[in-house]
Amino acid sequence: MNHIKNCLNIILKKKKGIDFNSLISALSSKIRRYLYTGVCFGRYPGNAPSPSLIFFPCQTNFLCCGLAGIVSFKKEEKPAEKIDLAFIEEKIREIEARSFLFCIKNNYSIDDSYLCGKKVIESILQNVRELKRDERFFSIYAVKEAQEKLESLSKRINGIIDSESKILSEKMGQLEPSSVDVMSGRIEILKDVSWCLSNEIILNISKIKELIGASDNSPSFTTVTTYKNINAVLNSIDRLEVRGRDSAGISLMFVMDDKKYADFEKSVKDENLADALKERTCGDILLNGGITINRMKEKNGDSLASIAFVYKVAAEIGSLGDNIAFLRSQIKSDRILRIVSSFPNLYHTVSSHTRWASVGAITEANCHPVDGRTQGACVQTDGIIHVCLNGDIDNYLELKKEYESGGNLIHTDVTTDTKIIPLQIEKYINMGFEVEEAFRLAVNDFEGSHAISMHTDLDPGKFFLAQRGSGQAVFVGIGKDHYIPASEVYGLIEETPHYLKMEGEKIIEGEKGSVQGQIFILNQKSGGGISGIKAMFYDNTPVQLQEKDIKHTDITSRDIDRQNFPHYFLKEISESPASVEKTLQNRWKTGRDGKILSVFLSEKEFPESLKSAFRENGIRRIYFIGQGTAGVAGLVCSDILNYYLNDTSINIGAYKASELSGFRIDGNENPVGMSDTLVIAITQSGTTTDTNRAVEMVKKRGAHTIAIVNRRDSDITFKVDGVIYTSSGRDIEMSVASTKAFYCQIVAGAVLSLFIAGLLKRKNEEFIS
Repeated sequence: MNHIKNCLNIILKKKKGIDFNSLISALSSKIRRYLYTGVCFGRYPGNAPSPSLIFFPCQTNFLCCGLAGIVSFKKEEKPAEKIDLAFIEEKIREIEARSFLFCIKNNYSIDDSYLCGKKVIESILQNVRELKRDERFFSIYAVKEAQEKLESLSKRINGIIDSESKILSEKMGQLEPSSVDVMSGRIEILKDVSWCLSNEIILNISKIKELIGASDNSPSFTTVTTYKNINAVLNSIDRLEVRGRDSAGISLMFVMDDKKYADFEKSVKDENLADALKERTCGDILLNGGITINRMKEKNGDSLASIAFVYKVAAEIGSLGDNIAFLRSQIKSDRILRIVSSFPNLYHTVSSHTRWASVGAITEANCHPVDGRTQGACVQTDGIIHVCLNGDIDNYLELKKEYESGGNLIHTDVTTDTKIIPLQIEKYINMGFEVEEAFRLAVNDFEGSHAISMHTDLDPGKFFLAQRGSGQAVFVGIGKDHYIPASEVYGLIEETPHYLKMEGEKIIEGEKGSVQGQIFILNQKSGGGISGIKAMFYDNTPVQLQEKDIKHTDITSRDIDRQNFPHYFLKEISESPASVEKTLQNRWKTGRDGKILSVFLSEKEFPESLKSAFRENGIRRIYFIGQGTAGVAGLVCSDILNYYLNDTSINIGAYKASELSGFRIDGNENPVGMSDTLVIAITQSGTTTDTNRAVEMVKKRGAHTIAIVNRRDSDITFKVDGVIYTSSGRDIEMSVASTKAFYCQIVAGAVLSLFIAGLLKRKNEEFIS
């Protein structure tokens, strides 16, 4: 033993100048430390003693919220004009004539002639969507005959959809794959046209009439446009409610000149509502039905008046749709709002929020939006600032303590961290900063991942957005009549398919070092587009927005409609059979005898280069990857492929995408190191970071790649060699628990497995059929 010890001492001294005794002492210290390590079960790591071994660690919950708003570009008051629907009616008549049977009978090309061709059918969709523009919508709203005509056209289109869908289903196995794609694609466009007519125009007219009330049979353009904006935001927040629904709120801000305000006051008095107005404007907490009025002067000296209406609801227990239905009932019954909306305004913006409480009790007082009112202050004298927050202000308690040390107290009923946001903004305004700079300085004070929206009469007609960190998201819908910011794309798609995404998670090197977070300021007094958006990072470094930054989505409100189901989970379970049927569409063909079926995958789904690799025995490894339920689907698919191939010479497995990239890929980026490998990535959204990163890594090493994905044109579709879409490629899953997407992923994996088995002659035609 002594001989070994002396040898080790010699080696250690030569190598590092360390003797054996010191090494043993250090090791003993380490061992003793771990022997005395605390053992905890179900503890939050931040609260456990150090050192500790924690079994079943309890992590903090990440609770989601939704925010939405609208900034409508200013327009002149216009009378209703007659809408000419002749073009749409004529095109529908032409489409009816160019059916599948007509094309076959006359030997016309399906691609060129079916339903009059792609160009004609897309022009109909574009023309129908133009009817949602403010002026045209008002003209339809004002003329009952126009509404009836649109309903009639929608029914005619549905008739075309039904008849052509039936024929497609009957003939699918006998048609060329390209013809099936053309037919199904044009039928989908017709469905979008019908949906736009019946739901996004006709149904919204009914909703707006309900909000305005039956007392006004001929509301003005201003009134209809105002309530149209309110309805658009309510629709948006109703869809975002799936992100959190224990409370919801909406803020409507109007700014008018002194003369119009005097007319408003007179109308309120004439309607015997003066006492009600006074009662609703006095309170030291912003609650449901609250009204805030502020008199101010513009920089040019003109006197202005601002009026803000707030409606809130907090309900710990309830169903999807309850909160928005309550807000609609409050707006509908508000006679004072009805008076305000009848007068032309200089500025009008809408902000709303739906919440899952992470800080603060579930109460009206804590429901967003919140303002800068403090305890004992009946009226805000420094202007109206209404703020909504997604995420958390991690240093809220420190900022609150600092604020209250100055003598002002936050009302004890208000315990949400959102309250500190307007107070910090006010602090910088009172220090002499302009509103834009005060907002920027304030958001820099907040720690944690957050998305913030604000509108204020101190800088009217503008909508302020701030986002920092990866936990939240903000999208700005860019329409021809307005901007519509929302925390999810599906919050804006009814109004526009075009949007910008804030990149608040992005880190850049600014003048004073690394900086994260972006600010967008949307301006009502602009022509829209990127020219009406001022963008910067949190350190004031400008963000140079370009037209190429504007993204487009094919998803419509039809794809995410909850229909009449109480929640998305039940809806999506019921849709599963139809989704599976769509996944199988155009993936099988009948033989000449009409009995034998074969699996078909197109070049875009399974490229010729991959077929050649299989035929030449060049593929020796096949990995299915995914995260979450997609990873579980990968396990099932790998078992199916193993069963079909029954070939031990091919290594088939399923891994979490993060495990494949972290532990099963050689660190050396050899461009042919994985040339014998097929990686099949499964993802619903196509944007899963771990999955997409793993695909990029294996591609660099020469692997072949296929994606089984639901969302068309998502990020992963541009990274892989082949794409197999589940369902129609736009069958969105809103529920947290995956149902139809999971089933479709397995079905798509089974189809792919059968195709590979047939390609390698492991299964014969009879088995596949």
